Amino acid sequence: MSLFHKENKREAPRGHWENPQAEWHKAGEILMHTPGPEAFDAVIHPAAGLYEDYFDAEKVANEHRDYIRRLKRKGIVVHTVRGILEHTDTDRLRTIASHMLTYDGSHLPNLDVARMEDYRREVLYKMSRTDLIRCILLRPTVTLYESDRNTGIQGAYSYRPLMNLYFTRDQSINTPKGLIICQMNSEQRAPETEIITLCYERLRIYPILKITGEGRLEGGDYFPSGKVSFIGCGMRTNDEGIRQIMEADAFGHDTVVVVRDHKFWQKQMHLDTWFNLIDKDLCTMVASRLNARKGQPEFGTCDIWKRESAGTPYRCVEKDKPFVEYLRENGFQIIPIGPEDEEHYANNFLTVAPRSIMAVAGQSRALERQLSEAGVRVDWVPLENCIKGYGAAHCMTQVLQRRP
Repeated sequence: MSLFHKENKREAPRGHWENPQAEWHKAGEILMHTPGPEAFDAVIHPAAGLYEDYFDAEKVANEHRDYIRRLKRKGIVVHTVRGILEHTDTDRLRTIASHMLTYDGSHLPNLDVARMEDYRREVLYKMSRTDLIRCILLRPTVTLYESDRNTGIQGAYSYRPLMNLYFTRDQSINTPKGLIICQMNSEQRAPETEIITLCYERLRIYPILKITGEGRLEGGDYFPSGKVSFIGCGMRTNDEGIRQIMEADAFGHDTVVVVRDHKFWQKQMHLDTWFNLIDKDLCTMVASRLNARKGQPEFGTCDIWKRESAGTPYRCVEKDKPFVEYLRENGFQIIPIGPEDEEHYANNFLTVAPRSIMAVAGQSRALERQLSEAGVRVDWVPLENCIKGYGAAHCMTQVLQRRP
């Protein structure tokens, strides 16, 4: 029996699908991933794993599950990557796992490549669903060596786990036109997009575009804002990735504001780490960016692109406009996030409805007061361990559906 079977006939897209027009519209469905054993390799060397600091992996999982429970209590449907994988047909899991499991026979003097590959496929075919999912998340490599004992061969085992998969914001963006699969800036995160694409396939959501070539795009850089798309351009998203979206007419808005980051600081790698939207006329920005002067690396600028109508090409109508100036001219009140709260990921909240957010607990009384005075309802979520992976409430969610 062949290991690889034909794909099942594609199902019709979901009829009730509504793409988000604005970040403040009411969240209906969200995709998340509770970190498991794949996070362990990152915590033993956080910097190499793209983490800020060591965290207790078990506490992270507990915090993440609590966050999911809080979202569900608000009536939001939460899909999890593991839950989707557990309900994916075994043949499809084998196909993905086959991309993740490597046998390295380069140290064998008389390697029979075909025989080794046949053996690998045979093992994959025998694997349980649980072990196929482990293969997908851990990405194991077995390096083979000749031995004069036992089976005549021995192995050294290593892993390239998907340790950042719990930041499900980054692998895609969801525009009014549809889902776009990103191309990750970090090589170790690149396989995440295959897993997320499978999840969308199982949810009967079919991406309209995949960023390719030299293009780079990560979801933390994108915000839909009514009639405007904000897209960050800096450490993780580049001009080529943005060009591909414009050329494919995939933004779905006639105005695209390209927000340029000149600081290139890991802790503010995405636009959502220093700017966020709460309502059509209310946003936040970390104070170091809000109060920056021209010429300082924190000073954000934006290029404004417009088109006449759907299907017509975009053209840049203004370059290097101060981003704060643009926001104020367009009616936004900006709540500043002070240095202490900035370090505690206060800006990386998730807006679930107009003036209703899920934010990291433990912020200053001053920020709590400012949000309350602006009429913002806040669910303060304990995420002390989760934030040590360089992300928080916004980074850990991909909103699939919003309704005005």
